[in-house]
Amino acid sequence: MAIKSEAPDAPEILNLENFLPYRLYRLADAVSREFSRIYKDSHGLTRPEWRTLSGLGQHGTMTASAIGEQSAMHKTKVSRAVAELERRRWLVRTPDEKDRRVEHLSLTKAGLAAYREMVPLAKAFERELIKRMKLRQQAVLFDAIDNMEDEKILRPTSTT
Repeated sequence: MAIKSEAPDAPEILNLENFLPYRLYRLADAVSREFSRIYKDSHGLTRPEWRTLSGLGQHGTMTASAIGEQSAMHKTKVSRAVAELERRRWLVRTPDEKDRRVEHLSLTKAGLAAYREMVPLAKAFERELIKRMKLRQQAVLFDAIDNMEDEKILRPTSTT
């Protein structure tokens, strides 16, 4: 929310603490940090490693690019996470038969076991987080998130 200053020729000031994108970022970061304690304590994973593991656990085989797109991670973070999960023997790389520049990533039995151990922890965290809100607040929040994720809300439409 922009604030007008007292003087007529003074520039507008942005109250960062009330600026919606900043508030959403801070909230998402706080929730992510709180959740990270769970997978760090249980399996010693970083955020990128968790996101990579969970993407592969959910979708099966993926490329690093697909993981980056799904998790909104930069390719260097994905690359480091893949290398660490491979070092742990939780992930294997299979070169694409048609394009050797592309690798298909999938979890090993050990990686899948770790993922399956963490799924109930993640779901319990989510349930506890949601229980902090009243039912009406939950409905409003999920409706607002659905609306914000709609491409028409997040990306301006072309006027040409």
